[in-house]
Amino acid sequence: MADIKNSGETSAKNEDSNTSFIKTAQDAIGDAVDATVNAVKEHPVAAAAIAAGAAAAVGGAAYAVTQLRGDNDEKSDKAGATKDKADAKK
Repeated sequence: MADIKNSGETSAKNEDSNTSFIKTAQDAIGDAVDATVNAVKEHPVAAAAIAAGAAAAVGGAAYAVTQLRGDNDEKSDKAGATKDKADAKK
């Protein structure tokens, strides 16, 4: 019976700990959002430049991925077209 009682106490402590952790995380996120909003209000041009740079980085990465995927498709298409031409000559 002592084991059951101890496991119940441990479960309650873990639940309290999880709740405390979630509350701490929420507070930290709220503080970060507030700090970000205040920074944007104080320096709107710098914030716009950072946002534009981040958007350009994401766009560049997306373009690179499409180009890398496109190169593989074109190589397989060219190989297939060469094979088809060779078959047509026979």
